[in-house]
Amino acid sequence: MIDTPTPRGLHEFVAERVITRYAHSGIHAADLGAGPGAMAARLHALGCDVVAVDRDPVAFKADLPFVSLDFNRQDFASQLGSGSFDLLTAIEVIEHLESPINFLRNMGQLLAPNGVAVLTTPNVDCLPARVKFFLTGKVRTMDERGDPTHISPIFMELLRRKYLPIASMKLREHLVFPPNGYQLTRKSTAWAFRLACAFLPGDVLLGDNHIIVLQAAS
Repeated sequence: MIDTPTPRGLHEFVAERVITRYAHSGIHAADLGAGPGAMAARLHALGCDVVAVDRDPVAFKADLPFVSLDFNRQDFASQLGSGSFDLLTAIEVIEHLESPINFLRNMGQLLAPNGVAVLTTPNVDCLPARVKFFLTGKVRTMDERGDPTHISPIFMELLRRKYLPIASMKLREHLVFPPNGYQLTRKSTAWAFRLACAFLPGDVLLGDNHIIVLQAAS
């Protein structure tokens, strides 16, 4: 088992609830932002022909094909092969990048017809994040206590209405993790947030992470 710096249980949830529906023998897949290689290894175990892609080859531990690539490059898809992949994964990647729209556009260019892209990102729309911003003016997981390389918060309303149309992508499915609560919120207050969510509208108030399944717009 390869260790991963992502939130506890996120890889397992994404693999069991989403990836297993798309990954099987003969699928050509790429794990973007592979890190140590945990998700790439899962894709390989499911039968995919997988290539791991990241900027830093030193951190990669899996015995799988690896391509070193900077996702801040405007045309990084051309280096991997446009239209070459049936399945893309990008676990906790997009929030580290200078241009989320450019990343989404390149993902669309990489997808083969009927291919899907699965990405996750911190849920800055959730109720605890909204309360934090209201009280402090700071974005949850993006402030001085968060990962210093988090620079691009992804708000689902803007993603749906602005980012995806510009990038020629469309939303296929959206989930949150954890599906019924929070890991980053103290247990003493998490129950109150969960209770409040039952009386508030929207599909983004629960969970610490978005799980977003995309496909290229027709």
